[in-house]
Amino acid sequence: MRPRRSGSVPGTPSVSVAFPGAVRRGSGCRFVCELLKHVLHQRNQLPLPYEQLTYFCQRAAQDGDGIAKPPSMGSSKCQQVLMELEGLFQHLEVMFSLTLVPRVLFLLGGNVMNPKELYELNLEGICEGSAEESLQTAPCVRQLFHSLFVADIFSELKALPVTGTLILVQGHRDCGVEWFRPKLNYKVPTRGRKLTVRLSCDGDPHLSASPPQHTAPEWEDYIWFQAPVTLKGFSE
Repeated sequence: MRPRRSGSVPGTPSVSVAFPGAVRRGSGCRFVCELLKHVLHQRNQLPLPYEQLTYFCQRAAQDGDGIAKPPSMGSSKCQQVLMELEGLFQHLEVMFSLTLVPRVLFLLGGNVMNPKELYELNLEGICEGSAEESLQTAPCVRQLFHSLFVADIFSELKALPVTGTLILVQGHRDCGVEWFRPKLNYKVPTRGRKLTVRLSCDGDPHLSASPPQHTAPEWEDYIWFQAPVTLKGFSE
């Protein structure tokens, strides 16, 4: 039994990415983090791509470097957002170490029941293998972003004002995670703009690789967990 679907509205945009083999353990968390960075920048919640923002904030903290930087790069708001994101990424690593994670949601604007935009990363079709027998994570990330580029999913969207972003992660109800808050009986909103990114593994994964997540038993024991922080966007 698969986790209950969200009841996507017909015509809802989606992007499917099939990797040519099993991925390395831990890749799922990396896909989530990289996609979140990308969405936040593309939807005007970060004034620069995450890596550039981190670089400029670090340089802005150094006195007398002689490099001209946008004023906001050294602001406390910039530092706060980066600290919150880094903390979120660390907690996501813990979550992925405790349970299979079939789906992750990014909710931009509005509230948890009625967001303005919703981005779902579906990991049900992912197979994980050992480091020697599986695909390296970096090429898989490049394949993911190439698929997003080809799909051109952001170009026609209206500018989104600076807002808050909520993160929800699906995992086993008894996984023991402490930071994320369980959201029993939470139903994925069907209103607002939604994009679904589905990841899967093709080919003939080695026998030692884990099976696709949708073959795991007792999916009914999986619930949504919400990150207890709201990521506040900011502009220059």
